[in-house]
Amino acid sequence: MAGKVKWVTDIEKSVLINNFEKRGWVQVTENEDWNFYWMSVQTIRNVFSVETGYRLSDDQIVNHFPNHYELTRKDLMVKNIKRYRKELEKEGSPLAEKDENGKYLYLDFVPVTYMLPADYNLFVEEFRKSPSSTWIMKPCGKAQGKGIFLINKLSQIKKWSRDSKTSSFVSQSTKEAYVISLYINNPLLIGGRKFDLRLYVLVSTYRPLRCYMYKLGFCRFCTVKYTPSTSELDNMFVHLTNVAIQKHGVNASPSLTSSTANDRILKYNLINDTLNIAVPNGEIPDCKWNKSPPKEVLGNYEILYDEELAQGDGADRELRSRSGQSLGPKANRSRDSGRTVLTTWK
Repeated sequence: MAGKVKWVTDIEKSVLINNFEKRGWVQVTENEDWNFYWMSVQTIRNVFSVETGYRLSDDQIVNHFPNHYELTRKDLMVKNIKRYRKELEKEGSPLAEKDENGKYLYLDFVPVTYMLPADYNLFVEEFRKSPSSTWIMKPCGKAQGKGIFLINKLSQIKKWSRDSKTSSFVSQSTKEAYVISLYINNPLLIGGRKFDLRLYVLVSTYRPLRCYMYKLGFCRFCTVKYTPSTSELDNMFVHLTNVAIQKHGVNASPSLTSSTANDRILKYNLINDTLNIAVPNGEIPDCKWNKSPPKEVLGNYEILYDEELAQGDGADRELRSRSGQSLGPKANRSRDSGRTVLTTWK
């Protein structure tokens, strides 16, 4: 009989612990042998730092990919998106197609963004093309709306840098890094207010890429109606949906902290469905196990993309095409085999 999963966490949240305990898993400390460790972001960084050289055993799993910050830290996300665009252009991919004005048709999902202080001169050049535009500045390494502000004059940047000379500004290598993005001044509104969507995607493996999207999520709203007026640039109740900013609103927290009963139920079920996929059958992890879980254990998750299944479907299509077989409606095997219909990212 297989042993029970030994778990550790440094995040004391009931939606986590209750899910571990209901599976009969055994709690241990980080200094003991463990199989599953739900770590905070800081712990992930410490454990998998270059200095420690820590490597997971075949029977261990954690809740973050060690280099997750490449996508979750603002400046690194922008860097990787730009690199992705360049690679697609180099490959001649149709995804990198541009219009007559040089704007991406399919990859235009991130506004014009620069890193400061490194890209200051590039930013100034872009700013002067449209001096009436508004830009938003965000510190790269902070969250919860901390340190965010809007600007519409270069003098505001210089004031922030505490130096009016561009050369001195660029040389301040020790200054906290920021990203500055062209502000979307005509956003989609609900009831006249800005909002954002909190959607959950679970990536179980990158090689091959396999990810799932959760069917449930929530909105966060600003408490003050939106206006593009420059007189309200400093009013974060108009511009930011962060829970830490909108303290008097009714927004749910994106963290595992539950603000309402419904919020707790959503997050409890989210963790439950996540564990069913990440730790199949609640058994001790095995790095050699790399199969797609059956549809019945996905809960509220749906397959967003499965590289192996997509490649298999592509190979089948090519084979059928070469043999002259029809690729009509009956070629969709998902109805006959019960497999989830796949869509390729566009």
